[in-house]
Amino acid sequence: MLKKSCKFIWGKILEIGIFQWIAAAVMAVLVWFIYLTSRRYYENYEIFRKYKHKPAVFVFWHGRSMMLSPFVFLNGVRTYAVASRHKDGRLMAKLQHFFGLGAIYGTSDDGGLSVLRKGVRKLRRGDSSICITPDGPNGPSLRVQDGALYFAKMTGVPIIPVCFSASHVWMQNRWDRYLLVYPFTKIKFNIGDPIFIDSKISEKDFELARKNLEKIMIKQLRDLDSEFNIKPAEQDLNAMDFVSANKQKLKKG
Repeated sequence: MLKKSCKFIWGKILEIGIFQWIAAAVMAVLVWFIYLTSRRYYENYEIFRKYKHKPAVFVFWHGRSMMLSPFVFLNGVRTYAVASRHKDGRLMAKLQHFFGLGAIYGTSDDGGLSVLRKGVRKLRRGDSSICITPDGPNGPSLRVQDGALYFAKMTGVPIIPVCFSASHVWMQNRWDRYLLVYPFTKIKFNIGDPIFIDSKISEKDFELARKNLEKIMIKQLRDLDSEFNIKPAEQDLNAMDFVSANKQKLKKG
């Protein structure tokens, strides 16, 4: 009962703007400390170098966002991250602010059209990129949704998969298996080849492109994790089912 009460109170505190900024600032300091005390290695960095000052759609799994923000910031990439209006989404947007990322807030009420419109405008300007987690914000995990492909189709910019893994980590017990990295570790980043989506692509080929992107991103993740003997993250987990399953376990316990 005490644990539930504390969680409820903490949740209410984090709905207040000023406390979100404080929490985001503390988190940013921790991320910077971990990043700067770690040894970092990059695969296919030449791809990132080519597109870091051009409009692109950078995609990465929801559970692999922690170390990508400082990586993007230190490389001078001007980009926007897609964020939900939920308190967790607003907190993450404030955290990203400390790494120079703007926020594109959207809602599921209109099927994501507001995010699509805002993102397309920024990409067509030619001086900004978009960062998006194609399995976020609530899953299913390791499943690519259509948003990133629509951005690429409507603007002609490439989709670039990005991922990281590390030698000393804690994989959280969440639907997205969020990967927390410890300080003084080895971090390896992989930048995938750019993927272009034709503006006149058929519905059938669009779905094939979505599946291909999903396959590429899963392989990218699995290959990195296998180097560090990390247990593979499961596919098709989602936030609602995961919370329900944990509640059932607690009742049985």
